[in-house]
Amino acid sequence: MSNTKDIDALIEMMAKLPGLGPRSARRAVLHMIKKRALLMSPLSEALQTVATTARECVNCGNIGTSDICDICQNPKRATGEICVVEDVADLWAMERSQVFKGRYHVLGGTLSALDAVGPEELRIPKLLDRVEADGISEVILALNATIDGQTTAHYIAGELEKRSVTVTSLAQGVPIGGELDYLDDGTISAALKARKAI
Repeated sequence: MSNTKDIDALIEMMAKLPGLGPRSARRAVLHMIKKRALLMSPLSEALQTVATTARECVNCGNIGTSDICDICQNPKRATGEICVVEDVADLWAMERSQVFKGRYHVLGGTLSALDAVGPEELRIPKLLDRVEADGISEVILALNATIDGQTTAHYIAGELEKRSVTVTSLAQGVPIGGELDYLDDGTISAALKARKAI
C-alpha cells in the first residue's frame, strides 16, 4: 500500500481545478507541502471558511458571503443599467476594469440545444422580472463571443423587445470565440465604452 495515498488524493483533487492538469497539480501540492506553515494551513482554513460562508446573491447570482452581494446593496450602483454576463468569473472580469458602475445579472451559462439548456435552466426569467421591477433603462449583453453566447444574446434581445428598454452589447475588442475572463482590463474597458444597440 502506498505511503503517499493522501498526497496522491490531494493531487487528484487539485488536478480537477480549471487550468491545472496532473503535472501542475503535482507541482502546486509539492510547493504547498514545502511551505506548509505559510501556505497549506492558511489555505486549509480559508477553504473551510469559504465552504461554509459562500453563497449566491439572490438578486444577481454573484458569489459573496451574504444573501445580497455588495454590488446589489450599493445604492450608487442603482443606475438603471444591468450588465448581463454568463458566469461569476465574467462579472469579476468586468469589475476589474472599473468602468461599469451599474448592476449585474449572472445567467449561469448559455442556451444550448445540444446540452438541453433552455431559458428556464438559466436565470433569464429572473432577468426579465428584474427589468420590470427595477425600472431598468438599459440592458448590456456582455456575453462571450461564442455561438452559444451570441444565440443567448439574440434570445434575450428578442424577449426585451417587448419592453421599453435599450439593449446593447459589447463592441470592439472582444474577439470572436473569446471569453471575458481571459481579456485584459483595457480590452474590456474599450468594449464596454463602444457598446452598440442590438
